[in-house]
Amino acid sequence: MFQQVLDPIAGSLPLTALCAALPPVTLFVLLGVFRVKAPVAAVATLGLSMALAVLGWQMPLGQAASAAFYGALYGLFPILWILINAVWIYKMTEVTGWFPVLGRKIRAVSDDTRVQAILIAFCFGALMEALAGFGAPVAISAVMLMAVGLRPVKAAVVALVANTAPVAFGSMGVPITTLASVTGLPLETLGQMAGRQTPLIAAFIPLVLVYLVDGRRGVRQTWPVALVAGFAFAASQFITANYVSVEITDIVAGTVTIAVVLGFLRMWQPAEDTLATHAPRVPSVVGSASADTRGTSDGDTTFDEAPEKPERGSGTSDTSGSTIMATAPYLIIIGLFAIKQSGPVKQWLIDIGTFKFNWPGLHLVSAGGQPIATEFTLEHINGTGTFLLFAGLLTMLVYRVGLSRAVRCYADTLVQLRWTIVTVTSVLGLAFVMNFSGQTASLGAAMASAGGLFALLSPVVGWFGVAVTGSDTSSNSLFGALQVAAAQKTGLSPVLLAAANSSAGVLGKMISAQNLAVAAAAIDRPGAEPEIFRKVIGWSLGLLAVSSVLIYLQSTQVLGWMVP
Repeated sequence: MFQQVLDPIAGSLPLTALCAALPPVTLFVLLGVFRVKAPVAAVATLGLSMALAVLGWQMPLGQAASAAFYGALYGLFPILWILINAVWIYKMTEVTGWFPVLGRKIRAVSDDTRVQAILIAFCFGALMEALAGFGAPVAISAVMLMAVGLRPVKAAVVALVANTAPVAFGSMGVPITTLASVTGLPLETLGQMAGRQTPLIAAFIPLVLVYLVDGRRGVRQTWPVALVAGFAFAASQFITANYVSVEITDIVAGTVTIAVVLGFLRMWQPAEDTLATHAPRVPSVVGSASADTRGTSDGDTTFDEAPEKPERGSGTSDTSGSTIMATAPYLIIIGLFAIKQSGPVKQWLIDIGTFKFNWPGLHLVSAGGQPIATEFTLEHINGTGTFLLFAGLLTMLVYRVGLSRAVRCYADTLVQLRWTIVTVTSVLGLAFVMNFSGQTASLGAAMASAGGLFALLSPVVGWFGVAVTGSDTSSNSLFGALQVAAAQKTGLSPVLLAAANSSAGVLGKMISAQNLAVAAAAIDRPGAEPEIFRKVIGWSLGLLAVSSVLIYLQSTQVLGWMVP
């Protein structure tokens, strides 16, 4: 039995916390400063965290290795299982010629790529986050953004930044539900508090997206639709979280925002669009050429020679039937996940599609003497990735893709993602070694010792948790109870700080190494993680600063009236 110690380094909690911060800081420095390839950086940082666990926190080597394998399997299931099947579906839309048709259909709503970024990454991405979660919204949004002409790295950046808005209520409210379970606080109250924090940031995310797409000109020319989208989403999220249901918050917000934006676009369009600058050279006969986005620099695009026989998407660019066909994979995904999340089906799938077992070789006790759960939950039939596999099989039928061709697409996907698999499994191994050895707890405890100023640091704790694990749910599991304990110690509101862990934590998702790997894989740019990281880190830290100030003011008389 291994018992965690909060201050094993010279008996000093501050010094211990500095050592605990070394692995994630090293990872970010390797990616952002030295531009080390993500797989190499992830494996090196995993080794550092294991060395610290064994030598600093005195964790037995066998248990440290077992913790790393636990994280690696979690990286495979559910995260990589989701990504592999999402990319497979995308590849089938490419080989059948329907991917460029999708781009034309989206551009039919608006020729402006900035507006398209709002519709795809912000609105549609919110629906995907509500139904699927994990890396699916980033992967699918990124490839759809490329379909309308965004350059690969820019598409990844926009998808990552947009994914911050819905995450706190993603996957049918699982992050908040998990937070309630680990803190003992009422689910409805936590949902209300998060619904009074997240919308205030989400309202301005569309403005950030149009700035990312087209700089100051983008904001100047498209601010009306950006504000309409942001405030429609924020208002829907606030009303649903506070007065309806935590579980359906993002579904309502995403659906309402799509309807409002489409209605607004009937009355207003940008005076000048960016189609000429960013639109891809889509062939007039769909399937006669295919884009290869694996250029040597952002935006490099080459085209293969036309195949001898056009694909099935040929000549179907302007019919209502072609709209259904072009969007069929995404309609199938939404339909399947809507069925999956319905009451009776959801419970039935949990009963038959989930396997739980105690992870071997891990016997842990927290610093406070409480046993640490090491049960691994494997969602096989019930998993998000499995339902994406089902969606891919249905896409095969709709697009009439032969079995051998579909298998080749799947094999190509695995080859494309081989280094992403190394990155994600290593990063998740790092996260679980830090969690189980006590490194994460030491860092959180040091921050919690800041007294009344902890209201400023509370969002940083959640942000750090998501940046390391890539999951708001995991961060809530790790730090939810710590936030409540710190609140009680400092006289702050437990509901405020617990909710802050989730609502501010989402801002760390765009810099999480596993999500960077997902984004780079989705755009078929292996090795682009350092470049993507440098483009999103400033937004992550800037939004975190805004969130920290907001939550601090909510802990004072200035905005204290917002705490339920």
